[in-house]
Parts: sequence; C-alpha cells; structure tokens
Amino acid sequence: HLQLVESGGGLVQSGGSLNLSCTPSALTVDLVYYPVGWFRQAPGKEREGVSCISSSSVSTNYADSVKGRFTISRDSSRGAVVLQMNSLKPEDTGVYFCAATETVRTDCAPIPEDFRSWGPGTQVTVSS
Repeated sequence: HLQLVESGGGLVQSGGSLNLSCTPSALTVDLVYYPVGWFRQAPGKEREGVSCISSSSVSTNYADSVKGRFTISRDSSRGAVVLQMNSLKPEDTGVYFCAATETVRTDCAPIPEDFRSWGPGTQVTVSS
C-alpha cells in the first residue's frame, strides 16, 4: 500500500479558507498515476466522501455539500494532491483523510471502499 500524510489542517473561523495537502511518505512515489480522494469524519458520524481526482487528473468529483467551495488539484512539483477549502462552515469540522488506490482509473467517486491506502488524518475545526 501507499503511505500517505495529510497536512494543512487547523482552526479557522467560519467563512475562512484552508489548504490541505496529501503527500506520499516515499519520495520516489508520485501520486499523479493514482486516484486520490479526500474524506472527513465528524465526531459521532460516519466517514463521508468529500472529493476525488482520477488518475492523471482526467476527472474530479465533489460531494454536493462542498461543490463550489472546495477544489481538488494536483501539485506536480511535490507529487501531492491539494484540497483547497473556501467559505468554510462549522459543519465542515472533522478529521480529514486522504486516500489513494493503485488501480489506474480515469473516473472516480469519493467512496471510502474504493480506496485502499489511507493517511492518518488532519483535524479541521471551523468556529462559528
């Protein structure tokens, strides 16, 4: 499995922005070939899909709750996947995880069962 690390979480006021990054632990790995998803889990709730990007960035997909506010993209200089989060709301609070799968796909859906390698997560807290 791939080893992933998330970064960029923190505390922000409602309406603010954060950029989360998902990077591979191994410097020799470039995530560009793998579908990568972002997921979040709030206390007492199930993990939910937020967004995903397919192999080689052919397509992206977003949960309805974040469409128009979040943008997923690849940072080719770091071999990373970035989730830009704008207009944050208190309901966006949770632990955010990135995940990848080694199956090359030109489409994706942020369904947890479709992803095999997971990072440890980073906390995002949005205050009202």
